[in-house]
Parts: sequence; structure tokens; C-alpha cells
Amino acid sequence: MELLLIFITAIFVNNVVFSQFLGICPFLGVSKKIETAAGMGAAVAFVLTIATIVTYLIQIYVLDANGLGYLQTITFILVIAALVQMVEIILKKVSPALYQALGVFLPLITTNCCILGVAILVIQKEFDLLTGVVYAFSTALGFALALIIFAGIREQLSLVNVPKGMRGMSIALVTAGLLAMAFMGFSGVDQGLEALFGLNK
Repeated sequence: MELLLIFITAIFVNNVVFSQFLGICPFLGVSKKIETAAGMGAAVAFVLTIATIVTYLIQIYVLDANGLGYLQTITFILVIAALVQMVEIILKKVSPALYQALGVFLPLITTNCCILGVAILVIQKEFDLLTGVVYAFSTALGFALALIIFAGIREQLSLVNVPKGMRGMSIALVTAGLLAMAFMGFSGVDQGLEALFGLNK
């Protein structure tokens, strides 16, 4: 039940975009079409889950074991960069259309603070490996959900007559703010689930 609580909380209550404000660059940059947003969400989910496993093992068995905790950030960045390169090569072979659609934002996964932030949060929260993977995957699902919803709204906005001064990034930022307020409606769901299943005892 604790894993279910982490899963639901990471997607809705503590959404990585609307609550923790991580991964804003790809959120705004790759959200013009639903298809591209879904592809980016899948790529981030894959990289984030694998990166969490690899960085966790490196932290426990290499950095902590040898007293090299101060190298955490640079080590995690190198691991994430290597994984992104792997995803880029796979996408180029498997789905050239999606590779072209993601364009410059695929390499930007390397500098996506969402991935680095979650990898570090797993260590800071002292999760075990299974809990860390569930947290990372559900966070990635929350990121993908936010991206796809936002892309759907932006597709609809392209069909309406938006005032000239609000076109482009202006209306996108207003929409993102309204979405963040909508997601605030989920606050308290985690406490309700804790009370329901008696996890706070």
C-alpha cells in the first residue's frame, strides 16, 4: 500500500512539473503536438527509470562505500548523459520520425533537471531500490501526463482566435499556470489515502 501511495502522490499530488517545477524547459518546448509530447514522455520515463537504478547502485556501492559522496552530482550527470545517448541511438534506428520530431529536445533530456532531481531525491529520501524505482517511474508518468494534457490544450488553442498580445508563449504560460492550479485540487489525496489504509499509524 505504501508503494501505491507513492505512485499516486508522485503523479497527482507532487507532480514534478506543477508542484516541484522541474523539467519546465521540455514541458514548454515539446508540448505543441500530442504525438511529440507522448514520445518525449516515453523517452523521459525510460531514461528516468534506468538512471534511478544505475545512480542508486553507484551511490550505494561505489560513492558511499569509498567515501566519495561529494562526487554525487557530477557522477549522476555523466550517467544520465550516457543513457540519453543510448536512447538517441535507439530512437534513430527504431523511430526516425519521432527522432526528427523531438529534434534538439532529445539531447536536452541530458540537462533535464527532472531526471537529475529525481535521482538525487531518491538518495535524499533514503528509499530502497524498489521504492526508488516506483517513485522514479511514477514521477515520469506524472511528467508525461502533464506534457500530454498541456499539448492537447495547446493544439486546441491553435484553432481559436487568441488576442495578438497573448499569442505564443504568453498564452502557454497562462495555460500552464491554470493547469498547476487544477492539479492543486489533488492536494490532500495522499493524507486521505494514509488515513484510509492506516499507513500513518
